[in-house]
Amino acid sequence: MRIRSLILTGVAVAGLVLVVDRAALGADYPVLRGSQQTEDAPPRDFESGTFNWTGFYVGGFAGQTQTRFRTDRGVMDLANGLFNATTALNEMSPGELVRTSPRDDRGITFGGFAGYNMAFGEAVIGFEAEYSRIDQNTTASTLEGRLLSSGPAIVASIQEARLNDYVNARLRLGYAYGRLMPYFTIGAAAGRFDTNVAVAADWRPSTTSTTSYFGYPRIAGGPKKDVWGYGMSVGGGVEAALADNIVVRGEYLFTRFNNVEGVTVNVNTARVAAALKF
Repeated sequence: MRIRSLILTGVAVAGLVLVVDRAALGADYPVLRGSQQTEDAPPRDFESGTFNWTGFYVGGFAGQTQTRFRTDRGVMDLANGLFNATTALNEMSPGELVRTSPRDDRGITFGGFAGYNMAFGEAVIGFEAEYSRIDQNTTASTLEGRLLSSGPAIVASIQEARLNDYVNARLRLGYAYGRLMPYFTIGAAAGRFDTNVAVAADWRPSTTSTTSYFGYPRIAGGPKKDVWGYGMSVGGGVEAALADNIVVRGEYLFTRFNNVEGVTVNVNTARVAAALKF
């Protein structure tokens, strides 16, 4: 048995030496056609750890959004306008009476995007357009009175706003580390709102009077649908290529809409996304 084992071991070693020797001989000669020897295929991007970031892509995302609504100059101007060219403005500032505390809403956001990247070495410049569904809203109201020398004045307001959705066009600036790319983004946004922003005022000669001054009570503003607000977006994230045509990302984005019917809206979004690269 011992001799048989040694013989088998010797045969195996001889076979291994023969294989190594043939491989060495093949390295000394040019590549031959047919089944004798074939040239190894060059490694693909995925195998080598590199990635071509240039190209079109399209994808979708989902995340969490917090939307903050606050009183802006527009609703204050409505209140001041109700006392325009009156002596009441010498004793009070109606716009200050309709200020409200910031109010928040939060929830799930989702949407889709498409874009194009251009790589210059490790630097990447991209252009991206997206659609985001938000559907968040808040309501605020005020009721304030002032006793003026000319009589009592009362100012009331309602400030309702709903952000339904928005579109965004952004520039992306990234730096690639192989298949990983952190990036910064900035762009412009347009949001679609439903609003109900209105101010009412009354002014009477005395606290006991049942008759208001001429032209009072007055109301300005009211409900509106599909109001467009415009603003800007800024943020950043990290993108990773899982395959030659599959890219995922994690991203934070801040979007601000100024003075939408008297309301300023700030949108903070954290989200994840996946895209198909062409």
